[in-house]
Amino acid sequence: MPGDWRGQVAQEYPRAGWDDMAKSSDKTIFECSACGRTTPRWEGKCSQCGEWNTVEERRVVASAGAGRAQGGRRAPGVRGGLGRSGNLPSLDPSRMGEEQFAAVELSEIPVGGTTHMATGVEELDRVLGGGFVSGATVLLAGDPGIGKSTLLLQAAAAIAETDRTVLYATGEEALEQIRIRASRLGVKGGGVFMVGTGDVGEIADHIAALSPAVVIVDSIQTAIHPDLDSPAGTVSQIRECAAFLSALARAGRFAPGGYSGPGAEEPPGVRESSSPRPEGTRSRSGGEDQEAVVGRRGFALVLSGHVTKDGSIAGPRVLEHQVDAVLQMGGDSGGTLRVLHAVKNRFGPTDEVGVFEMRGEGLTGISDPSRLFMRQRGVNSGAVAGSAVALVVEGTRSLAVEVQALATPSSLASPRRVANGVEMSRVHLITAVLARHMRLPVSSHDLVISVTGGLDIREPAADLAIALAIVSSMTDRPVDETVAVAGEIGLAGELRPIPRADRRIAEAGRLGFKTCLVPEAAEDVSGDASGAAGRSVTVMRAGSIAEAVRFALRPRPDAGENGAAPEAESIAETGLAGAG
Repeated sequence: MPGDWRGQVAQEYPRAGWDDMAKSSDKTIFECSACGRTTPRWEGKCSQCGEWNTVEERRVVASAGAGRAQGGRRAPGVRGGLGRSGNLPSLDPSRMGEEQFAAVELSEIPVGGTTHMATGVEELDRVLGGGFVSGATVLLAGDPGIGKSTLLLQAAAAIAETDRTVLYATGEEALEQIRIRASRLGVKGGGVFMVGTGDVGEIADHIAALSPAVVIVDSIQTAIHPDLDSPAGTVSQIRECAAFLSALARAGRFAPGGYSGPGAEEPPGVRESSSPRPEGTRSRSGGEDQEAVVGRRGFALVLSGHVTKDGSIAGPRVLEHQVDAVLQMGGDSGGTLRVLHAVKNRFGPTDEVGVFEMRGEGLTGISDPSRLFMRQRGVNSGAVAGSAVALVVEGTRSLAVEVQALATPSSLASPRRVANGVEMSRVHLITAVLARHMRLPVSSHDLVISVTGGLDIREPAADLAIALAIVSSMTDRPVDETVAVAGEIGLAGELRPIPRADRRIAEAGRLGFKTCLVPEAAEDVSGDASGAAGRSVTVMRAGSIAEAVRFALRPRPDAGENGAAPEAESIAETGLAGAG
């Protein structure tokens, strides 16, 4: 009978197991690494974000596990599920209390709740605007080996010394490796709790048990969300892990009774002993379970991120929108100088720069980076053509940096342009102005522009130094080593006004420069200004790039009758004739 074979099959294969086998399958999808869009077939250009060659093949294992709860989230108690101990109210909005999600009038929101928690690393605090903010998420990105993990470990140790708890979760390194680095850096590690996992569910459980003031995840590319089947580092994993951890950090900040900055009785971190508290233990006040504190007190979240070969942050672009601050660490990985700057900061400035020097004991902040940038230039005694000193302002700092240029005759139809530390668009603008108004044959020369020290200059006031370095290299006439310059170049060859000229002049005087060349239309400064330490600086003004070239460039000791080296006389005659 037909019913007989059905009964035999039902006895041999229970219904639950049969359903799992029927619903389990492997499938291949194609995912865009830029925006996360999935498609059943490969595309050369993503139809959503328009990026080329970003669609990659992914293998997805779709399984209907027994522990899945409604909506695709594993039920509490199932291994791998989020909030296995059932103590994370951020996973269930209904457990957060209705007051947190109620509409609040803008005028009723307190303005004193956002305070910065100093990290103890002065240069990092400078870039952040004072330190980490409870409830905020910071993304620190940089090349491999640049010093991200070293900086985060130093900051974690300094924060722990202020009687705050720090949770450091790493999915990249073994805990023994971090302990070795800590010993080299002189970090004792009290108050810094380490966990070797990238599972955000396990990290959430440790947050509930420790109630840390700062949580560091190194790195977000190794984090995994247990409810996703894609491997770590994919767009969906990075996006969802960052969103989950960021929501968890913000959950307690504005919750009723949560820590809200100045005047709050509860400290932002609780630490009673050198070992984690087990689940169910009570807080220092002896009141509620420590597990419930995560729903009432926020923490600062720091994510370490990778960069791609072109320097952009690895992962979806939405990652930079999800976080509150984006910091990028740069510099020559083979050198000792490291530069930290903010690309985005909702709680501080974005124009500050932090300078570090990598030493045996870790990253050391440089309080006077201008002298560090000028150190190598002093070795060459300023007699080399193709070098000029630019006075730039980064946040509250005035910096003197050396800009170098090398121009060589090119045999290519389209000469090469290489720029390190300056925007290529500025280089194209400056070379076009020099070709049009100085009549220099830049179209037949390869140009290499570099800013020493690994600093990225984004201020237009460095235009004049770049132009002088190019003209100096092409005419083989060095720039006067006692002159520092600042000025923006317009398309008509004019020098446009620059802000904060007085601060630039004071920095030039502090470093021992005798003359400061600024645009004629710059803000009013005395013709014989006084720099730091009472040193006098002569302020010279120029209205155009031609006037600046005639003043700043000096003849070489072996120059010919017209003031240029014999091998560069033709270029010098052409260029300076145009300058006149």
